[in-house]
Amino acid sequence: MMSASTLLPLRVAIIGAGQVADKVHASYYATRSDVRMVAVMDSRLEQAQAFAERHAIPSAWQDAHEMLQAVKPDVVSVCSPNRFHFEHVMAALESGCHVMCEKPPAMTPQQADEMRVAARRAGKVLAYDFHHRFALDTQLLREAVLNGTFGEIYFTTAQALRRCGVPGWGVFTNKSLQGGGPLIDIGIHMLDAAMYVLGFPAVKRVTAHSFQKLGNRKNSGQFGEWDPAQFTVEDALFGTIEFCNGGVLRLDTSFALNIREQSIMNVAFCGEKAGATLFPAHIYNDEGGILQTLSQREEADDQRHLRSMEAFVRHVMGEPVMIADAEQGLVIQQLVAALYEAAEKGESVTLC
Repeated sequence: MMSASTLLPLRVAIIGAGQVADKVHASYYATRSDVRMVAVMDSRLEQAQAFAERHAIPSAWQDAHEMLQAVKPDVVSVCSPNRFHFEHVMAALESGCHVMCEKPPAMTPQQADEMRVAARRAGKVLAYDFHHRFALDTQLLREAVLNGTFGEIYFTTAQALRRCGVPGWGVFTNKSLQGGGPLIDIGIHMLDAAMYVLGFPAVKRVTAHSFQKLGNRKNSGQFGEWDPAQFTVEDALFGTIEFCNGGVLRLDTSFALNIREQSIMNVAFCGEKAGATLFPAHIYNDEGGILQTLSQREEADDQRHLRSMEAFVRHVMGEPVMIADAEQGLVIQQLVAALYEAAEKGESVTLC
């Protein structure tokens, strides 16, 4: 970390010139007078050049290592496909940069652990964009947990479900580049939000079942078209995480599932004193068969992406604010890997 009075403005380079880099990372950096975007890299040079022109970035590159060596930025945003997170994060850390990496951390827990160790060794900030934990709703529930409002939370359900929401762009249906489907793409967000609110309890074992029933048969949905012959990821995975404290977290994820709603992205917590749903935050209990609201937000906070990026920059500048750090990123990566392993083997995977 650095003090706010030194090395300003922060010089930022972006690796991967796709949608999340455009709509989240570059858009946020552009709002700050103490941050300057100095370079962007993409394996498709024309896309990097168009991105640079759109955001008034002075240089565009096709090779991340060449960019890092020539530009020497202070901060790097890694927005490349999942398969390349490890390579790009490690290169940035070795170049002395702080890193904000899109989720998931990497393709395997081993890679995520190497990244964690490298960041600690370099004395640099490594954060992941698990932005749902930065919503005001999530913060409200986390504070309620710490205050004892729920008592013991023994059952949690996290859902990231779409009726027909297979991404028709990018590489989301390519297992070799993504590492998986809805679990590692959207389910991982609700998993992190749930684990954050619960305080990252130790995990005893996981079980899971995955399916490929719709994505390899259909070819279009609410997010465009895809080639069912090239659909190599699961289109749904359902898992159960058992904690050492006796609690259970049920995780349901899908790109395509015959449900009534077009999309469900939420977490529910059931405690001995009270329960809650996350988006929008609503804490409640029962008295004589009547629902009693203890606390409630009228609308879910839609500034969570901004808050995630802001926390990262403030942390880099030396402020003691919460980030989704390398240690917690490793835990989430381990859980994702265990869920995939349990689904593949058809048996539980023990983690402690």
